[in-house]
Formats: sequence, structure tokens, C-alpha cells
Amino acid sequence: MIKPVLKMGDARLLRRAEDVTAFDTPELHALLADMRDTMKSLDGAGLAAPQIGVNLRVVIFGLEHNPRYPEAEAVPDTVLINPVITPLSDEIEEGWEGCLSVPGMNGKVPRFLRIRYQGQDEYGAPIDRTVDNFHARVVQHECDHLDGVLYPMRIRDLRDFGFSDELFPEEEA
Repeated sequence: MIKPVLKMGDARLLRRAEDVTAFDTPELHALLADMRDTMKSLDGAGLAAPQIGVNLRVVIFGLEHNPRYPEAEAVPDTVLINPVITPLSDEIEEGWEGCLSVPGMNGKVPRFLRIRYQGQDEYGAPIDRTVDNFHARVVQHECDHLDGVLYPMRIRDLRDFGFSDELFPEEEA
């Protein structure tokens, strides 16, 4: 079921989400179905449970071709629960990001270029991946939601933050 996405300003987006302790439950599967439906309906590349008002450390992400990210490489559909991110170098890249909780806006956000992420899937099976570039950016963005961080909080220069149609007018035509 498509759920409303909380928008920046809602205090629920600023909390640290709770760890998931029970896997492969009807409740967890229903949450994931709602998250997938919601993300797909909005052409998102990822979604965190807190964005739909569920205070659990659960994110989903993935895309093959997405009109919001036409240049992005494919990212496998992933359910990541109780994630831990480890940067694999000090190399940081600034890149444009948007967010379903900050609709109509984009900002340039510094992110680690290469990371390792670990966690569990919906059945409790371990996930351990080393990724870089757009995949790493998506994971860091979604996992930030679990710690109450929205991408505008990470922008270094607010001149690199604004309404999408003003920043990228040729793409709106």
C-alpha cells in the first residue's frame, strides 16, 4: 500500500530509529511491501522506514533505470536492516541529491566514494557488500535517515541547494 512520505520539518524524521529484533515476520513483510509500493509510486531510488513514520532501522534501495537519475548506474534491489557503514577510504565526492522527504529540491552533498555496508535482509540473513560511486551514495543517504539526518544537513555550501526547476531548468522542459 502506498503510504504518505513524511516531509522535512516532521519531528519523526529527526529520531534515531530502533533496531529490528524479529525477522521474517508478517509485520516486517507488510512494512517492506508498503515501502516498495511507496518508493515505486514516487520513482525513488531508496526509502527508509522512518520516511513513512515507522521508527525501525530498515531501508530499501535499488534501480535499473530511473527517470529521476538518468545517468546513474544500476543498483540491485536490496532490503537492508540494522545497517552498519564503514568508509573504505577518506575519498569524498560531492554530488547532487534529492529526497522524497524534501520534494522539489536538490543539493550537493559530500559522501564517501567507497564503503562497505553490512546488515541483514528481511529473513535475518547477513548482507556484506563493498560498493562505490552512486550505489555508495544511495546507501549513505538512506542510512542517514535511520539516524535522523536529512541530506540538507550535510550540504557544505547552501548556494548548492535549491529548487530542482531552478537548478536544472533544461531538465524540466
